[in-house]
Amino acid sequence: MSASFFPLIDSRIINVQLVYPGASPEEMEEGVVSRIEEKLEGVTGIERITSSSNENTAAVIVEVEKGYDTKVALEDVKNAVNAINSFPGGLEKPVVALKENINFTINYAITGEMIDLTALKSYARRIEKDLLSYDGISKVELAGFPDEEIEISLDDEALKEYGITLEQAGLLIRNANIDITGGSIKTNTEELLIRSRNKAYYAAQLEDLVLKTTAEGAIVRLKDVAQIRDQWADDPNRIYINGKPGVEILVSSTDKEDLLKNAAYARSYFEKFNELNPQLTATLIRDQSETLEERKNLLLENGIIGMLLVLLLLSLFLNIRIAFWVAVGLPVSFLG
Repeated sequence: MSASFFPLIDSRIINVQLVYPGASPEEMEEGVVSRIEEKLEGVTGIERITSSSNENTAAVIVEVEKGYDTKVALEDVKNAVNAINSFPGGLEKPVVALKENINFTINYAITGEMIDLTALKSYARRIEKDLLSYDGISKVELAGFPDEEIEISLDDEALKEYGITLEQAGLLIRNANIDITGGSIKTNTEELLIRSRNKAYYAAQLEDLVLKTTAEGAIVRLKDVAQIRDQWADDPNRIYINGKPGVEILVSSTDKEDLLKNAAYARSYFEKFNELNPQLTATLIRDQSETLEERKNLLLENGIIGMLLVLLLLSLFLNIRIAFWVAVGLPVSFLG
């Protein structure tokens, strides 16, 4: 039996996740979201529909009526979305799923002496991968470092030499097989923002992007017309532990996962991490399993005290054996 901090409640929220690379919020709303909302208007069991549209992505949130079978509603929503054949060609297949209840489990912060933010983040990514490989942990979040950006500074003269416009270069970059949501492209007169948030993509991966093949057969790559570099966002989101910059690692559990086991595994992992990485320190910030254990122990103690009180009171009026079996029968009846 899995342990959870809150009572298990069936989710009544269905999420429709949408990805359309290169699309503006307006394009997402008009070409995708509005069509889904229209299709869902006639679906039985839906109480409310809300949506949000951003660059490249959008989400439609469907709230199911109380008492209505969420599995039936989920299938109806899937069928309705799949029946739409007028989506834009660049839209990825919509993902329709019940929203899982997420419970905070435990979080640590890692800091180090004379270690920069890039190295800290690299360690954090490795930790994230290790924790997610454990059978039972499905959600790990990182915080404490700013968003990553790839800055692309285009050379006006080089662009003119090869007959490439800023718009053409921006379109080719957005359409490249790299998950970039928007760095920035700069010239002497214009600037376009191309930002990669918390993704494992770096400037070096864009250098060899082909922009054009000349009539002579020469290949023009992005590095031929631009300076490309990795950088952090201008408004950093930073965490400090005892005055040192750090990265926070938050582990959460779904209702189907055991919070106590996940927390125990995380504690064991970070103990070994501290032993193997003396240049770094993993500090426990908060452990929800401690509160859950305290509640379990309190419940057990109250149960034992209650049973003893029942046994004492019944023994005053009944045979001690009868009183004992009646007292024992109380927790058995509660446990089923």
